[in-house]
Amino acid sequence: MADRLAGKIALVTGAASGIGRAVALRFAEEGARLVLTDVQADRLAEIARGTRALTVACDITRQSEIEAAVARGVEAFGPIGILVHAAGIIGSDDPATIEDAAWDRILDVNLTGAMRASRAVLPGMIAGGGGAIVNIASVAAFNATPGTASYAASKAGVVAFTRAIANTYGAQGVRANCLCPGWVRTAMSEGEMAEAAKAQGITPEEAFRAMADRLALRRIAEPLEMAHCCLFLASDEASFVTGAVLVADGGGRVPASARAV
Repeated sequence: MADRLAGKIALVTGAASGIGRAVALRFAEEGARLVLTDVQADRLAEIARGTRALTVACDITRQSEIEAAVARGVEAFGPIGILVHAAGIIGSDDPATIEDAAWDRILDVNLTGAMRASRAVLPGMIAGGGGAIVNIASVAAFNATPGTASYAASKAGVVAFTRAIANTYGAQGVRANCLCPGWVRTAMSEGEMAEAAKAQGITPEEAFRAMADRLALRRIAEPLEMAHCCLFLASDEASFVTGAVLVADGGGRVPASARAV
């Protein structure tokens, strides 16, 4: 199929890299007009070349900036009907030693950022008869690993907040869903894996391979695969899907290692 998003206007946060970048490029291929935001303005400009995209430097921790991005998008294209919140950060911490500043920063970007972006687009979606929100959470929302206390809490909050949107505004035609990726080849995951590899005395590629061997599909995902998932959730093909959590982790939660040999 092609042009699944023709006539749609989509706001993508965190569009300069990783899953956000892949979403922007994939949505452009399907005919969407795009409003792309990120703190990395120079990288946004590279992505926008050859697409019908408006790029706006935006810090998701500042409500005024996300509201300004939405206003510019509406002025340029019309009401925003799709939001993909992909902006996110990660840090290493443990429950007994979390510092307030680190906790606040991660939740501010990942969870409160999702709220700010949603709050900025919801009035227009409701006035226009509906829309689709896709928030990028993580499998960490369900299975927190050591060192991910703040990150896991933020992503669990994203799941709960997304379901609140779905329940509150479904009657107004707004659908809200979560994508929960597992391991994906992004700059963020490469940074995580480099730390893990250093602690284990192995190379990052060896660490990635060891992780892949724990997954049912025996490989790490590419950002484009997550973009395909977002495309489905944002498109009219998912017209009866709301409040859902799509886990795309390559079978990471499947107990493949427990099979009999």
